[in-house]
Amino acid sequence: MRKIAILAALIPASPAFAASGPFFSLGNTDFVVTLGFLLFIAVLFYFKVPSLLGGMLDKRADGIKSELDEARALREEAQTILASYERKQKEVQEQAERIIAHAKQEAELAADQAKADLQKSIERRLNAAEEQIASAEANAVKEVRNTAVKVAVSAAKGVIAKQMTATDGNKLIDAAISEVGEKLH
Repeated sequence: MRKIAILAALIPASPAFAASGPFFSLGNTDFVVTLGFLLFIAVLFYFKVPSLLGGMLDKRADGIKSELDEARALREEAQTILASYERKQKEVQEQAERIIAHAKQEAELAADQAKADLQKSIERRLNAAEEQIASAEANAVKEVRNTAVKVAVSAAKGVIAKQMTATDGNKLIDAAISEVGEKLH
């Protein structure tokens, strides 16, 4: 109800009801405004403003269309470049995997070679150690023999010195000289 009362109060105050008198007179502001508006529209059509506006809008639409076409072309080119880079990245990844696999193979071969070289080195060192032990053993045996000979000679010398007389010693010296003389001639 309240809304209707507000509308009823506003209707008498509208500009259409403000003018009094005939509509087609220059004293009526509504008629003058309508006449000015029609004259403005006529001037616009006389100077072909709607066709100019239409042409400008068409130009703008053509510009937007060409920009969209260019954007599509750039997008397609970017997609082509992206696909190319993805292929290259995949190729590089595969190449890196091949290089890694090759490096692993070479590392395994190098490790096997190092093991073989280490085994050979160990064998050489063992052989050298065995030779040194054998040499040391031979030297020890030789020293023991020499010591045994020295001890035996010294013991024999002592025994012979106690048991031998001067005449027996002279006989032995003469026999040794004659034996040396026979062996030398």
